Amino acid sequence: MSSYELFIGLRYTRAKQRTRFISVITLISIVGIVLGMTVLITVLSVMNGFQEEIRTRILGVASHVQISGAADRLAAWQPVAKQAMRNPQVEAAAPYVSAQGLLTYGSAVRGVFIRGIDPQLEALVEDVGNHMKRGSLAALTPGEFGIVLGIELARALGVTVGEKVVLVAPQGQVTPAGIVPRLKQFTVVGIFGVDHYEYDSGLAFVNIEDAQKLYRFGDAVSGVRLKLKDLFQSGAVVRELSQRLGPDFYLSDWTMQNANFFRAVQIEKRMMFLIVFLIIAVAAFNIISSLVMAVKDKQSDIAILRTLGAAPNSITKIFMVQGAIIGVFGTALGLLGGITLSLNVDVVVPFIEHLFGVRFLAKDVYYISELPSQLQMPDVVVTGVVALVLSLLATIYPSYRAAKVNPAEALRYE
Repeated sequence: MSSYELFIGLRYTRAKQRTRFISVITLISIVGIVLGMTVLITVLSVMNGFQEEIRTRILGVASHVQISGAADRLAAWQPVAKQAMRNPQVEAAAPYVSAQGLLTYGSAVRGVFIRGIDPQLEALVEDVGNHMKRGSLAALTPGEFGIVLGIELARALGVTVGEKVVLVAPQGQVTPAGIVPRLKQFTVVGIFGVDHYEYDSGLAFVNIEDAQKLYRFGDAVSGVRLKLKDLFQSGAVVRELSQRLGPDFYLSDWTMQNANFFRAVQIEKRMMFLIVFLIIAVAAFNIISSLVMAVKDKQSDIAILRTLGAAPNSITKIFMVQGAIIGVFGTALGLLGGITLSLNVDVVVPFIEHLFGVRFLAKDVYYISELPSQLQMPDVVVTGVVALVLSLLATIYPSYRAAKVNPAEALRYE
């Protein structure tokens, strides 16, 4: 591209149009690109933050890899844990007992998932101990029948540390009077909160020996939970351990345990990208409209340039420069707006909630109550490239039309 083509293209961008409507369309094109890119980058950043936040909170309570036996019973967990620890990715292993029950306190009744744990070993595979609001997991001593509740569960029951709740096991015991449910009184020794409503409202920890007695496991456990050095290697670890342990054991990792959720988030992210991408496409169509009208407005100028010896390719390049300037300017502002908003979502969203008196994320409906954001450079680069490519493609047709202007026809009425 020669210097005069670039010069004229830049001058046409700055020059006032004979028809003010053309300038309005140009402004709308730039605003459309800016808004589309800002929204797209922000949406992708929020989806990234949402996925990372939920994954962190899930893995604070869930295991990276879980090994269980047939019928959810594992007679001897120590050999299984020893076999698993031979994998270089496995950092720690802990046994657990998983069961369900009803917790009652006064007239309040709540269904609950019971997890029997060894407090010392459990601390090696999860970090619930770092999220204790009151008490500690270490207070779950065998034979004392203590229980640690999620903060929402404790609030629903109306209990606090030191108070006693009754756990009703679903397996009944046969008596001359019929089948009677097994009841056991537990003392609340701790309350945890991982800011994940599903766990905070429906999970309780007891000592593994107490769980074995109440649910008649004997010396058996439900399985073994593993912590890995790299959680993203969980699939490879599961495959390797499956071959080593054999078909009598069932292994699952954190992606399998929460597959529906993470798959839904990924699909939503793709659909949001497609939907918001259409905003940028509309802005690109506005560039076409703006340049087509600019070509119509500049027909006499095009004719003069052609009579002075300008080639059709030169005319094409002049108007491509004009369209490219719109695209580059809109893309730059869109990147700036998207990055700025993504980095300040934690400030902007609370301000809007306070201003209009609304709550975007209710804790009892969504997994989290605050809108997270995680800006990732690949999203920024892809968004910028897509917007720029669409803007450049939008200049092809109007520029082609400009090159086809007949000088004699254009100057007939001048």
